[in-house]
Amino acid sequence: MSKTHSKYTCQSCGYEAARWIGKCPSCGSWNSFVEELLSSKKRGGGLSTSTQGPVSITAVDLAPDPRISTRIPELDRVLGGGIVPGSVVLVGGDPGVGKSTLMMQMACALTGVTVLYITGEESLQQIKLRGERLEARPTENLLLLGETNLEVIQTILERQLPDCLIVDSIQTMIHPSFESAPGTVSQVREAASFFSRISKSKNIPSFLVGHVTKEGVIAGPKVIEHMVDTVLQFEGERHYTYRILRAMKNRFGSTNEIGIFEMHDGGLKEVENPSRAFLAERSYGASGSTVVAGMEGTRPLLLEVQALVAPTSYGVPQRTATGFDSRRLQMLLAVLEKRAGLRIGAFDVFVNVAGGIRIDEPAADLGMAVAIVSSLKDQPTDPQAVVIGEVGLGGEIRTVHQADRRVVEAAKLGFTRVIIPKQNLHRRSVSTPIDVVEVETVGQAIDALLGG
Repeated sequence: MSKTHSKYTCQSCGYEAARWIGKCPSCGSWNSFVEELLSSKKRGGGLSTSTQGPVSITAVDLAPDPRISTRIPELDRVLGGGIVPGSVVLVGGDPGVGKSTLMMQMACALTGVTVLYITGEESLQQIKLRGERLEARPTENLLLLGETNLEVIQTILERQLPDCLIVDSIQTMIHPSFESAPGTVSQVREAASFFSRISKSKNIPSFLVGHVTKEGVIAGPKVIEHMVDTVLQFEGERHYTYRILRAMKNRFGSTNEIGIFEMHDGGLKEVENPSRAFLAERSYGASGSTVVAGMEGTRPLLLEVQALVAPTSYGVPQRTATGFDSRRLQMLLAVLEKRAGLRIGAFDVFVNVAGGIRIDEPAADLGMAVAIVSSLKDQPTDPQAVVIGEVGLGGEIRTVHQADRRVVEAAKLGFTRVIIPKQNLHRRSVSTPIDVVEVETVGQAIDALLGG
């Protein structure tokens, strides 16, 4: 007869305690401890691997396994060139952002590969309806399994092993040895470990779909991210059709790459020219609008940054940023007050990155500062100019990396002038027909675009 043991686990960070605690001593969360009953009954270890002794590092074969193309270039870009056999990929995102749609499209696009789609949230009929709605029609190589019990899944996999696994979602999987509810820390950790053992032992890739909490992180303890090889975050605003797939962790590629999709009735479609798409609804001749050139990995992106400066109706002026770092906004306002001699203390300042995109790199500082001054003076900037540069506390314009790529992208889209830091001008190695204006201070940039 098996014995049961009780423990309390924080659902935010995975901290374990022998009794209930109001506040987690590890992460500081309140009322996050849940009692979990663990049976002493011996659990299966999943699909076993063959044991072998230590191997000299000089004897290790360096021949890499060929990557499997998903036939979705944007997804391949984020994965680092395709699917690595034996890898475990965690896909997280807000409800309704398109995680299941992306996985279904990938499963349909994998030709000649047997894909097992394990679902714990939807019925097989619902998945069939989604597959019929998508433009990429499913084939007979796509197998569906509606099961949440890991022991049953293990039995099925020992009988018939697919070439690729998709689990939707990891929070619905349960192991009978744990008496806690699905989605708790112990269940999620055990499920991730179970599918990781399968992938590593049988050299098949696994994709685990994970929910996102209200704080914007993947549900379950942080240790889940350490157990997988790649963590992909699917982002997108509810009121916009654009979706961004971002690599938060990738053992087989860069974490700087992003994939950009657009949601349609027929599923997710790749955005071939993101810069043109984000600038499609740009308004010309309006004050407070500037185009900046950002970089996401190796891809340059031209984005419109907007600012609205209006007299405040409150004692303390408001500072609101959407898609831009609010602390960096405060720094830019202080620099404009101190170094450019502008008085913004009595005005509310609202800034926004159009298209629902978030930009974090400092190269957008100068463009945002110019947009703020443009709105303050109610004077439009040059609509054919792109602004690049990081603003320092002394009002100086610092160099940015990969400036040539940004300039080439601006010229490709028909812009006639680009504002760049002076030091970047001397490091340029690519000649373009665009007019390049060098600036050293934020005041020079304002003069170049607004005439003082």
